[in-house]
Amino acid sequence: MEKAEGFTMESLGMYPTWYVPYIGSGWVMGITGTIHILASHTSIGAAFLFALLETKAYRENKPWLLDYIRRYGVFLLVFSYIWGSVTGPGIWYSTTVASPRGISGLIHNFVWVWATEWVFFVLEVIGVYALVYTIGKIDPKTHLKLTWLFAVASLETLLLIIGILSFMMWPGGERWYRTGSVLDAFYNLNIFAQMSMRAAFMCVAAAVVGSIVVAGVRDKAQRSEIARFIAKMGFVGLIALVPLFFWYLQTLPPTAKIILAARLPAYTSQFLIGLLGITALYLAWLAWRPSWLPMPVAAVMTLLLLLFGLWPEERARESMRKPYVAGQYIYGNQVISRDVPGKGIKAELPAIQQHGLLALQPFVPADLKEITPENRLEAGRVIAAIACANCHSLEKTGLLRPLPVKFGGTTDPRVIRAFLDGPLYTGAIPYMPAIPLSEKEREALACFIAHASEVPAALSSVEPKPPSSR
Repeated sequence: MEKAEGFTMESLGMYPTWYVPYIGSGWVMGITGTIHILASHTSIGAAFLFALLETKAYRENKPWLLDYIRRYGVFLLVFSYIWGSVTGPGIWYSTTVASPRGISGLIHNFVWVWATEWVFFVLEVIGVYALVYTIGKIDPKTHLKLTWLFAVASLETLLLIIGILSFMMWPGGERWYRTGSVLDAFYNLNIFAQMSMRAAFMCVAAAVVGSIVVAGVRDKAQRSEIARFIAKMGFVGLIALVPLFFWYLQTLPPTAKIILAARLPAYTSQFLIGLLGITALYLAWLAWRPSWLPMPVAAVMTLLLLLFGLWPEERARESMRKPYVAGQYIYGNQVISRDVPGKGIKAELPAIQQHGLLALQPFVPADLKEITPENRLEAGRVIAAIACANCHSLEKTGLLRPLPVKFGGTTDPRVIRAFLDGPLYTGAIPYMPAIPLSEKEREALACFIAHASEVPAALSSVEPKPPSSR
């Protein structure tokens, strides 16, 4: 075990690096998460739609509303509780292998919060099955209580998971770093704004997805009444989304605001504003002409919500969190960036600066621990995989902010080295992590990036080249 000034350190964590060629691990998590969010958010919104519709059915003696609830519930069992159940563990798997220290940090902060969320999730799953298969078979008052219990359990899962997701953005101040308290982590600056914004989106998602089931109602009068009811719910969510979004922006960390203003693709805001308008027109049409609602149109609207609403929104949210993955103390590349006295956590940047990244990473092959002219290119590839691949494709044709493209496709290592020696070494760019590599490591990384600008093939390995080849 090596001893450095002020701390004792053997290695940087105990996890290998998971690299996905071309798309990066970020896209794997993003695709899985986007599908899961549509399924889960629709379920929570639909839970309250069911409770309100069933209350209306009993008060106004309209039992046919129960038939719509049953049919929408069966649809949810497939849409939310099969797709959601498949993608939920998918998120756990992909995030655990892509960001093991991020997940570990969250578990060490929120283990009981997560356990409580799972209790309510089990209640939610039992609730939806009980709701669907006992409708019309038990007395109305008992069934209505069951439906509201399903809605409350669904809402609780939202409240608890948002506390964790909002902490990932940032704790909102210095207090949590000093105390390490779960309450200081949970009640962060971003939690209520994000929770309210997501609740509004759930109303929209439940209305749009619910319109697929509405299209199957044959009685025109019944279809009209249900369509107008869910259209109102969707409009309430849509109107609330705008001010809640601006409230959400006010609770973001300064780095996120810089990324939002300068680093997101221009089409992000265009897609979101465009989809807002299309959704408003769709809901207006649903309320005005519910008799003309082909099921394929409703399905296409759901697909648009997924592709042009959730996907750019999730990409933006992930980007705005950079360079961190959790609590503004764990970088996306799994390095601890700062001390957290409340948790007894020490920053790892001084150790990297003193010993080098390759020396501290336990999964680096022994023959790459010391950089030589013969292994320099391969050492550079390994450094890039460890330090950069969480946010960048290594191939110039990759989809995730390809590293060679970020350097303008240059094949001159000296140009790349200037960036590695300056802004990257000191952490001068707010959305990039500080990576204080040793001089040999910076040279090796610069050589690899220059090499990656030349080759079109996958970079799962590189052929060693002598220094004179550059």
